[in-house]
Amino acid sequence: MLKEKIGLCGSHRTGKTTLAAEVALSLGIPFLRTSTSRVFAENGLKPSDKMDFSTRIWIQHKIIEEAEKIWGRETGGFITDRTPIDMMAYTLGDIQGGTEVDFVELEAYLDHCFHVTNILFSRLVILQPAIPLVHEKGKASLNKGYIEHLNLLILGLCHDERLQCPVRIIGRDVLSIEARVLEMITNP
Repeated sequence: MLKEKIGLCGSHRTGKTTLAAEVALSLGIPFLRTSTSRVFAENGLKPSDKMDFSTRIWIQHKIIEEAEKIWGRETGGFITDRTPIDMMAYTLGDIQGGTEVDFVELEAYLDHCFHVTNILFSRLVILQPAIPLVHEKGKASLNKGYIEHLNLLILGLCHDERLQCPVRIIGRDVLSIEARVLEMITNP
């Protein structure tokens, strides 16, 4: 398990970062933290900005490139609080009925994200919306509908035939950090 490369998937506000840090301590593996907010800021954008598709896909490419560098540097096992699955879900979640989408560009991005997941991760764990939502300054929106929408996109992406990485789902009834850590280390 110490060489395992674990990615936590889930929408914002599901406890991925907290769980990743605790599992890293329990297993004695590095926690590779990603920061999409920093990538947005470095490129003059905010995650909450309304964007046309070309801007959204451009920033999503920047985000995956930055994350690939972080994940790719680690030669041993690790755990991270975000995966390409999350990145695809946020990209797809931004597409509305009237969004003009370059489907060739979208498919290339999705294929790239699946490829990165398959080569850099040995296991994915989905955290579904379950823990109480608490407002924190600088954190993402508490819109339960949007959080659930992203969760369903993530569940769907984790069942796509292009994904070759094993996936485990932590149930909505597993709420405490102690129970979540136990699920992670006893039920790989």
